[in-house]
Amino acid sequence: MRNYYEILEVNPKASKEVIEKAYKVLAKKYHPDLYTGEKKLYAERKIKEINAAYNILSDEFLREQYDYELNRQDTFNGQDFNQEPVEPTMPNNAYRQTAQRRTFKQQRVKQSKIGSFGSLLDLTKQLIHDFKSKEKREQVKEVTKKDILAIVLTIVVIILIGIILWFIPFTNGWMRELLFENPLFSWIGKLFSR
Repeated sequence: MRNYYEILEVNPKASKEVIEKAYKVLAKKYHPDLYTGEKKLYAERKIKEINAAYNILSDEFLREQYDYELNRQDTFNGQDFNQEPVEPTMPNNAYRQTAQRRTFKQQRVKQSKIGSFGSLLDLTKQLIHDFKSKEKREQVKEVTKKDILAIVLTIVVIILIGIILWFIPFTNGWMRELLFENPLFSWIGKLFSR
């Protein structure tokens, strides 16, 4: 995983304003129009990295997810996965208790966000970010096509079941009652008969 803090040359605890200032300085420094030849190609690659880093680190929701993944990666780098991670300064039980308390506090914070206005804003930001991505738009189109196909097939199956039930003598009376005496269906029939 790329370290976006290193790309923007900022501290991982940097504020949003510091990140924005670093982005502006680096964007000016590596602007492709300032260079020619191979240096221009390098500047174009560099500015793409800078833009990607800024897009993640300037959004609070995405930055929080990125920090979580970065910390998780740092925790697991160089460790044997068969052993539990142990901090050398604490006994094993104390470390587990501290980790459990930390996890419990994080869960409480996440639960307090659920259903709040802030979580709605975070979800909206994530959806807007996803729709800016061409891959996400293509995935949504593909899912929408599948959903429409499923809806059409469901309607066809319901109509076929209705036709079959109409022609079975035992259920014919029930189908007539449903279609002609039910207020909803009679109202729909009146709409189409006009």
